[in-house]
Amino acid sequence: MTLQEKLQSGRFVVTAEVDPPRGTAIERTLAEVRRVAPLVDAVNLSDAPMAHLRMSPFIIARLVEERTGVEAIPHLTARDRNTLALQAELLGASAIGVRNVLLLGGDPPERGDHPFAKPVYEVGAVELVRLAATLNRGKNWAGGDLEGAADLFLGAAANPGARDLAREAERFWAKVEAGAGFFQTQPVFGLAEVEAFERALGRPAPVPILYGVLPLVSAAMAERVAAWARVPEGLRAALARQGRAAGYAWARRTIAELKRHRAAGVHLFPLGRPQRVAAVLAAAG
Repeated sequence: MTLQEKLQSGRFVVTAEVDPPRGTAIERTLAEVRRVAPLVDAVNLSDAPMAHLRMSPFIIARLVEERTGVEAIPHLTARDRNTLALQAELLGASAIGVRNVLLLGGDPPERGDHPFAKPVYEVGAVELVRLAATLNRGKNWAGGDLEGAADLFLGAAANPGARDLAREAERFWAKVEAGAGFFQTQPVFGLAEVEAFERALGRPAPVPILYGVLPLVSAAMAERVAAWARVPEGLRAALARQGRAAGYAWARRTIAELKRHRAAGVHLFPLGRPQRVAAVLAAAG
C-alpha cells in the first residue's frame, strides 16, 4: 500500500524525518533510512533544512525508494525558486515516480550556511500547494495545458503550537482549499495541545493530520526548543531529573495518546539521530 492508501484506509501511519546528504555521498542517508525502515511507513527528506545546503530532496527520494524500498516524502520550499522552477521540479519529480511531496515556505537563507543567498518566495506556502494542485489537473500556473499531468499526493504543514491558533486555523483551511491531501505538523507534547488546535479548526479536518513528535533528550535541548514550541513544564522538570529516558518516555506517551485519540498518525523528528526513532517507536509498539 502507498502512503496515500494507508492514510485513506484509516491505518495509524508513522513517518520520520531523515536528512539528505551534505554532498554526493548517499550511503549515510540510506543507512539511516534502513535503520528506521521496519518502524515507519515513509521517510521525509527536507529541502535545504534550516537553509543549509543538502542534496536535492527529489533526487535522494528516488534513490531512497529504489535502494531501500521505503516510500519517501520529499519537501519543496518556495524559498529558492520562482514559479517556473517550482513547476519544473514538481513535473520532474512526478515523471521519475515520486508520489508524495510536502510543500513549505522554507527557512530564510540568513539562518543557514549560505546567508548571502538571495531568497525568492515568489509564492507562499498556500500558493505553492495551489500551484502543485494545478499541475495535477494538467494545467500550468499560467493556465496552459500540460503534455501529461503530474500525479502527486500533496502535503502541507501546520503548527498546533502556534501562538495565534485562529490564524493557524485560517492557514490550515486555505491549504485544504488549495489542494492539500494530508498534513504533517510541528511537534506537539501532549493531547491538550492537539485538542486546542482541533477546536480552533472549528470542524473535523477532511484530510489526515500526522502530528509531530520530537523526542527531547536533555533539559538544555528543551530550553532551545521552547523558543519556538510549547514545551510543558512537567517535561522540562522530568528531563532535568532523568535526562534522555524521560524525553523518550514522554514521546512514547504522546504517541499512545494520539493513537487513542484516533489521530491519523505521527511524524517523528529525530534531528539527525535515527536511533531516537527506534528508541521511541520500538517501545511504543
